[in-house]
Amino acid sequence: MSSKDRTCVGAIAGAFGVKGEVRLKSFCSVPEDIVHYAPLWTEDGKRSFGVTLTRPVTGGLGVRMTGIATKEEADALKGVTLWADRDKLPRLPDDEFYHADLIGLAVYDTGGVLLGEVRAVHDHGAGDILEVYTPGGKSTLLLPFTRAIVPTVDLTARRIIADPPEATE
Repeated sequence: MSSKDRTCVGAIAGAFGVKGEVRLKSFCSVPEDIVHYAPLWTEDGKRSFGVTLTRPVTGGLGVRMTGIATKEEADALKGVTLWADRDKLPRLPDDEFYHADLIGLAVYDTGGVLLGEVRAVHDHGAGDILEVYTPGGKSTLLLPFTRAIVPTVDLTARRIIADPPEATE
């Protein structure tokens, strides 16, 4: 399965306790749902893990992962992102998108002029921001991912229509 067929759903924040549990940061809207998407894969697809929720912990979830039995093994996974097969994830309503689906989409203004390509989606707590690289990759445009600024997302055509605010000096 290619990385396009998987979506990042969490990351290992480190060991929890001494018996191989890990502290897992879930990127799911309901953090505990991450266990339903197992097996979870490393980004390179070389390792997979079954996941069992043990308890909520500060900054994430305490989980047991298959093949991880010691604190040292858990510590060695700190920072590893975990990926779920796309077909295990829930279907989203028409006005919601997985960040991975937006990466690589062409962005046009309302007049049809190419603004660039989405390279990243950032969430700093106040709403998502699209990071758009302009043609030639010489500059970056940051667009709030709101209906007012991004009225159209067409995954089939692989394009976004944006109405960016006027630049002020």
